[in-house]
Amino acid sequence: MTTAVNESAPGGAARQAAGLPRLLPASPEDLRGHLARYGATPYRGRAGALIADIEASGLTGRGGAAFPVYRKLAVVAQARGRKVVVANGSESEPASRKDELLLRLAPNLVLDGLQLAAEAVGATEAHLYLHYGSTPEILRALAERASRGLDGFGVTITQAPPRFLAGQETALVNRIGGGPALPTFQPPRVSERGLGGAPTLVQNVETLAHLALIARYGPRWFRAVGTDAEPGSMLTTVYWPDGKCRVVETEIGAPLRALLSSGAETRAWLVGGYHGTWLPLPEAADVTLDHDSLKRFGAAVGAGVLVALPADRCGLTEAARVTGYLAAESAGQCGPCLNGLPRIAAGLAELAGPGHRKQTRADVERWVGSQNLVAGRGACNHPDGTVRFVRSALTVFAPEISLHARGQCSATNRRPFLPLPDGMPTSEDDWT
Repeated sequence: MTTAVNESAPGGAARQAAGLPRLLPASPEDLRGHLARYGATPYRGRAGALIADIEASGLTGRGGAAFPVYRKLAVVAQARGRKVVVANGSESEPASRKDELLLRLAPNLVLDGLQLAAEAVGATEAHLYLHYGSTPEILRALAERASRGLDGFGVTITQAPPRFLAGQETALVNRIGGGPALPTFQPPRVSERGLGGAPTLVQNVETLAHLALIARYGPRWFRAVGTDAEPGSMLTTVYWPDGKCRVVETEIGAPLRALLSSGAETRAWLVGGYHGTWLPLPEAADVTLDHDSLKRFGAAVGAGVLVALPADRCGLTEAARVTGYLAAESAGQCGPCLNGLPRIAAGLAELAGPGHRKQTRADVERWVGSQNLVAGRGACNHPDGTVRFVRSALTVFAPEISLHARGQCSATNRRPFLPLPDGMPTSEDDWT
């Protein structure tokens, strides 16, 4: 079993000098400790100034899409009538641990960001969306803040179902509104018409924590780490070849080899989680944690999940396990998911078995190829992300596919490495 802990990235002294970690205290911090560290939140009555500072900072969403935060803020701020803000802490990616740890150690930083975002856009309603409901740390933080009158209005907590797509923006809005956590087609975007028809700002909890720090220290401080194009730091969930899991805050642009092992004990890297991309070694050994560097491999930072697959495991088998899970997590609403993903998963499972038909490999390559038979055709990005994951596995583990065709496998350890939930969905009730 892996556990997530708060650690600085390798080369800790240099990173501390650069101002890291920024987000995570060493242990859970109550309101008194939080205020002693940061002081009260600024910007009361200066909402426009905050949006301008967020634009100057270059902050992008940390939930996976990396969309400029100021643009979402501006769209909702310019809308009329009732407005809503939602802190998304559902973290539906099975391999991710960062949001859970942030909410446990620094809940007040997230709640500061939620209140500041609400003030910036003129919202009068705030929600916190979590997989595990009301945790003791969150309940204590909300009670302490209420007793001091720190917040303009209360926060409603909604529990998300344990489904991979439950944290998608439209699924989140549907669930908070009392329905199933199922994605719906866009447009309109939720920032234009979301919860109850109101313009709704949805931001990942880590994004809101960064926003709260920028409000205190300014855009120049935020840009002191990272790259010019992608400033700031981010939380990553890192799996090392020994099976240990660590949540690490690192600057964007850090070398992946400083976070992951690239030695003989590592077969390949996975960047971005289960909608991410496999990277070959040693070809990718000089890649850095930013989109400009990753794009030459068709990869992106995504939700910040980084995996160093041990050399004793079979990457093809691991990819087939995850793809089977992703196919089962389909909302079943669109043809690409309902029909395409199960066929891709079945084909990849056959490739990972002892011997397979040549036609199976050709079929899987065609289904995830450039013809867009699956990608770009769903209500959400689930088929796109799954195709990206499978396509990279077919490339990086091509030698393994050839071995399996001959009834062989290079793995010496058959124990599963990538984490998956214990149970698979069984009924539509799983979405509520």
